[in-house]
Amino acid sequence: MDLRLDKKFPESVRVQNVVEGNRGGSTTSSTKLEVAQCLDLLLTERNQNETTTVLNHTPGCGHNGLALTKRKTFLLACTEEHGAILELDMTGKQLRRWDADKNGKPFDGGINDIVVTANGGAYATVFGPYADLPTSVAGEILYLAPGSEKWVEVASGLNYANGIGVSPDQKTLYVSETVGNCILKFKINADGSLSNRSNFALLNLLTKNKVESWWLGPDSMKVDSKGNIYVAQWFGGKILKISPEGKLLHVFEIAAGDGTTNVAFSEGEKELYVTVVKDPKDPQAKGSIVKIANVK
Repeated sequence: MDLRLDKKFPESVRVQNVVEGNRGGSTTSSTKLEVAQCLDLLLTERNQNETTTVLNHTPGCGHNGLALTKRKTFLLACTEEHGAILELDMTGKQLRRWDADKNGKPFDGGINDIVVTANGGAYATVFGPYADLPTSVAGEILYLAPGSEKWVEVASGLNYANGIGVSPDQKTLYVSETVGNCILKFKINADGSLSNRSNFALLNLLTKNKVESWWLGPDSMKVDSKGNIYVAQWFGGKILKISPEGKLLHVFEIAAGDGTTNVAFSEGEKELYVTVVKDPKDPQAKGSIVKIANVK
């Protein structure tokens, strides 16, 4: 399956598998994809008649990472300079908006990705100021405690913080540092704070670099039920499957383009949905969603 997108930067994808009953006892099934791309949040329903609906269009947002909360709302990352975090209902209506952390500090460089924890909290990455040549090392990790109204900074000094994921036991947080081509890990403490920062995986030691670029590095990620990390490599055209011990288990080569940005699982983790930009150097950054078989 290859779903073409005509707008910029397909960045995040989330999968819903829907089974509906019909008269006479029969059922029909469909797959719904919530896709965040630069201009809009889209809902694409794949059944006998594929339809795409714009769920949210917030000018100046730069729609990026997307997470489903325990309250059945979306947390949406706005990645434009001095970005924001939006909470949306399932129809795309804005419920809440954050433009700064608890101390009033703006999200310099924009919000990149978000992950929700089992207790209803959430972590988000602040990318840091973007430039053609990356110079600032100013990425951050934010935390929203369950029931809280304010995001707090729990880590700083990251080399362009990008994708973020949580282990199944909720004890480890993984974060991509795009510049540097590596993934960090942290211990998650009982109060949501982070400690024991360490290097988890250096991607250039796991797989050969496809190109020479400052920006070749890990993008967004997902963690499966066994704790394996699936991470997209921007400029690399691939998804890497990495064990909880940091061992490379498999490389999924994505023929649709070099700008792999994110990955999501189908029901039962049997398939992967991958968002990809054909040419990362193309200012229009047109891309697609591809579906590939998982490797257990």
